[in-house]
Amino acid sequence: MISEKQFHKELDIIIQNGIREDIGPGDYSSLACVPETAIGKAKLLVKDKGIIAGVAFAKMIFENVDPTLKITTFINDGEMVKNGDVVFHVSGSSQSILKAERLVLNSMQRMSAIATKTNQYVKLLEGTNTKILDTRKTTPGFRACEKWAVKIGGGENHRFALYDMIMLKDNHNDFADGITIAINKTKEYLKLHHLDLKIIVEARNLDEIKEILQNEGVYRILIDNFNFDDTKKAVALIGGKCLTESSGNINEKTIRQYAECGVNYISSGALTHSVYNMDLSLKAI
Repeated sequence: MISEKQFHKELDIIIQNGIREDIGPGDYSSLACVPETAIGKAKLLVKDKGIIAGVAFAKMIFENVDPTLKITTFINDGEMVKNGDVVFHVSGSSQSILKAERLVLNSMQRMSAIATKTNQYVKLLEGTNTKILDTRKTTPGFRACEKWAVKIGGGENHRFALYDMIMLKDNHNDFADGITIAINKTKEYLKLHHLDLKIIVEARNLDEIKEILQNEGVYRILIDNFNFDDTKKAVALIGGKCLTESSGNINEKTIRQYAECGVNYISSGALTHSVYNMDLSLKAI
């Protein structure tokens, strides 16, 4: 996983790019009709229900736009909200509040949707030993926030990107002329470049599970697109030799049954690529 320092760097990049994209050379609507000296106050109003996420990120955005803005928080990240709830007040320069408004709302609406969906999956797994993971199926340029939202919702993060974990999927194994060759080449590469990265290997069938198990140094096996019976067989074959992860067309109706097959993790791209934004608004008060 990436370091805390790198994670915060990614958040800073998101904020800077969001401000560049939305404000550009100036918020001319506000500059045209709101006096530079005007002081105002606004509330973050919930018009939906679910898990709120992005409160801490909103504070970072406001701080970046105008360090003199003051935020009073009533509801924190990870808490359940309903229609009519007020998450925070922000007060200070009216122009600054308007500059930050859309980036705050866009970020919080999506992060809250992801946290809410993740929390639904977490509840479906209660009583099992299986944990839910996100994937790299994220919105380009917004990954750090989406993975943060998964954590807020009670899930866990998979690798952040291509550089913080090795994941040998079907294409890697095919292009390398086989699973064992791919694993051996990977271990040689890591040693040569002094890299300490965990190795996950994808299996498409039980024969590939058996082949992977003949190799040392595999951290986790990705049991991809297996049915329930074969997943149970795969878990039995693997035993305690390494960790297990199920993935592929797993949804709210099937996630519990896959967990009951005994896998350590279930990864789901739906946590980040199939959500509907929570309805939030920033209203002057």
